[in-house]
Amino acid sequence: MEKRQSLIPIVKSPARDAHLRNGSGFSLPEISSAGHNIQTLKKLGIQIDYRRQSAHEKNVKLLKSLKISDKKQKKREPFVAKEKKRTGFKPKTEKKKQRVKPAIKKQKVKEEPKKEKEEVKQIETGTPLTELQGLGPATAKKLNELGVSSVEDLLKEKPEELGTLVKGCTEDRFKKWIEEGKELITK
Repeated sequence: MEKRQSLIPIVKSPARDAHLRNGSGFSLPEISSAGHNIQTLKKLGIQIDYRRQSAHEKNVKLLKSLKISDKKQKKREPFVAKEKKRTGFKPKTEKKKQRVKPAIKKQKVKEEPKKEKEEVKQIETGTPLTELQGLGPATAKKLNELGVSSVEDLLKEKPEELGTLVKGCTEDRFKKWIEEGKELITK
């Protein structure tokens, strides 16, 4: 785009002598009488003065001398959701169950329960994060996902990094928790 320094509108001064001076932008009546769009003039970087209501013929001629293509942009078609093909309800036909006699009944072997609880206990060695004032279970869970499972782990981390990684917590809040954690551990 070219800089349009020569596109400074001329307006009458409100002083008694009403001398001509450079204006801050073209008025809306000048733009409409020149047959241009406000949006296209904005895109070209031409100043518009919304408060001024006067229309000077020199400014209108200046705007008409511009070679601006006021092509209307192709309108986007509104979004229309595609209809899903609906299938009617088809009940499943019941098949006759054939009775098969099992030769030998197999005994079910009891499986050992998963050891997730033990793993959680192993992760939570040290002072729990919820001991810190204002740090609840939801934030503790977010920190656990990042690998910070105790106050001792929190003291090793940088508050700047944690402030950006944990949504809803700021760097200052992590600094306070680290200071509080230092006091808690020294007790």
